[in-house]
Amino acid sequence: MTITEKIITINSGLLKREVFCTILMPDEQEIAGPLSLLLLNDGQELESLGLSQTLEQLYNSNRLKPVLIVAIHAGEDRLQEYGVAGRPDFKDRGAMADIYTQFIITELLPQVKNYTGINEFESAAFAGFSLGGLSAFDIGWNNADIFDKVGVFSGSFWWRSKDLAKGYTDNDRIAHALVRETVGKPDLKFWLQTGTKDETSDRNKNGIIDAIDDTIDLIKELEAKGYSRPEDIQYVEVVGGNHNAETWGRVMGKFLSWAYGK
Repeated sequence: MTITEKIITINSGLLKREVFCTILMPDEQEIAGPLSLLLLNDGQELESLGLSQTLEQLYNSNRLKPVLIVAIHAGEDRLQEYGVAGRPDFKDRGAMADIYTQFIITELLPQVKNYTGINEFESAAFAGFSLGGLSAFDIGWNNADIFDKVGVFSGSFWWRSKDLAKGYTDNDRIAHALVRETVGKPDLKFWLQTGTKDETSDRNKNGIIDAIDDTIDLIKELEAKGYSRPEDIQYVEVVGGNHNAETWGRVMGKFLSWAYGK
């Protein structure tokens, strides 16, 4: 299958900047059946992820349904735009996360629909890496009427409202609190990945790095909401996996097959 790649520019009134998006789309003549959608944070990493090659392999082996990928390039204010909407961390990072959410819903999605001429997608997922993964989780969680799946690669689930040196407890983790405090159970499925070499930090000295602890604890919060493994939650732990695009690219095929596989 032939994949077309194009960069579009959105002049965002909300973010007050130009937002570049790389769009990857199967050739219209080769699309059989309805099209799905994937929004991807940190879209500037596409080449490092080897995403085009992964897509070609999956399409050529007939393992993937047609999917339109919109890779949103991060701006200079990434540390402010990514995060959890309305809940900045203890350093006030993520203070623009609510505005970024509005940008996705009210500016980006209408532009994508105008560009493609498609008003309804069979499935819609939001995914991201590190802090971009936390952002994707938050936006998906709060907009389950639009997205049905969330993908998080090495998510920044350590994101916290209190400094470690100022009485921090695990209850201060923002994403976990978001899940815990939400009324009801959003209709979503989750794909979560960590690498055993994501970091070296180990807050509670239990021999397990925080990246893994925080993700496992988030899964526990999801299970407490009524989600189950593996039906609703897929967890992939990459032995020797690092906090980088090379590791994320290695498991991208697994995520795409989970989200859009035949």
